[in-house]
Amino acid sequence: MKYLIIGSGMQGRACAYDLLRDPRTQRVLLADVSEKGLSAVKKWLKSPKVRTRRLDASDLAAVKRLAQGHDVTVSCVPYFFNLGLAKAAIEAGTHFIDLGGNTDIVREELALHDRAKKRGVTVIPDNGLGPGMINTIAVAAMEKLDKTDEVLIRDGGLPQHPAPPLNYMLTFSVHGLINEYVEDATALRDFKRVAVPGLSETELIDLPAPLGRCEAAHASGGLSTMAWTFAGKVRKMDNKLIRYPGHISFINTMRDLGFFSQDPVEVQGRKLAPRALSALLFERHFDRPGDKDLVVIRVTARGLKDGKKAEAVYDMMDFYDPRTKLTAMMRTTGFPAAIVANMLASKVIAKPGAYPVETGVPAQPFLAEARKRGFKLASRFRFL
Repeated sequence: MKYLIIGSGMQGRACAYDLLRDPRTQRVLLADVSEKGLSAVKKWLKSPKVRTRRLDASDLAAVKRLAQGHDVTVSCVPYFFNLGLAKAAIEAGTHFIDLGGNTDIVREELALHDRAKKRGVTVIPDNGLGPGMINTIAVAAMEKLDKTDEVLIRDGGLPQHPAPPLNYMLTFSVHGLINEYVEDATALRDFKRVAVPGLSETELIDLPAPLGRCEAAHASGGLSTMAWTFAGKVRKMDNKLIRYPGHISFINTMRDLGFFSQDPVEVQGRKLAPRALSALLFERHFDRPGDKDLVVIRVTARGLKDGKKAEAVYDMMDFYDPRTKLTAMMRTTGFPAAIVANMLASKVIAKPGAYPVETGVPAQPFLAEARKRGFKLASRFRFL
């Protein structure tokens, strides 16, 4: 099996690491615009199966040429490249997956269904942590019920040792983080798709040690296409991010004061967008190399089983791995992408076309593969 991974950053590195553990993998070609980054990743992976190639992800003709001869192309670059990359992969005759990040673009990728089906390839966007793993876990929880009434997805990436004043560390793009905070989220309410403000409807949530009591509020993008897939079928469904207590109210205060506005303001004769300054300061405070992170997931599905009210719950917590130096966020984002890429290459997923993650990825085989990678997924079921 041969894979092309576009993007050699943290998630691309984690994805390549996982794919290389499968003895059936013949080659992993990492492509990136940064020669320095490629050299560092190749040195870190230490595998004769690794190849590298300098590539500008916006050069779709070059992407098409490079993708030919590979079973799966994996995009680990920012979301705005994904639609073009999906089209190039289809033309090259290779399956395509990405990490998502923008539901509008994902829906445009899904509109490529007929084109992908005609070429005999499969396109599945949204294969990171959220959207991605959390959505597949939600489907697994729903499968334990005969009829689902509500699905509550809660997840977060956090420092193991929080530092004031915001008790947070940067585990992915600072601009992506701010988008999660300030953009509207999509949810289902009374079977209908609705928009809800980011970081609204804060709730308390009690989690296993070492976290204990935390808080959660709506996050933009995590639910992704599930809001379309299950509209009219599930009464209530939403996704909220998890933070240490106090973080959400602090961020909401900053938003209300205009710190995340993209409208320039004049400061000492110079115009500056407040969000640009906030992003810079966030990066200085939240980017803490060497600090250890964790990722926590809780998914709750409620409905009916055998005519009685019932509840299915999945819990997972993952930690920074000191042996591989992979952060929890890298593991929970890069490994799910690798699992789905492997499923496509090995024909576990074998239906040409473009599919959302919740219908394109079989939940139980995915969870079995996740557990093989050390993800401690605990599930419980009870009648209410």
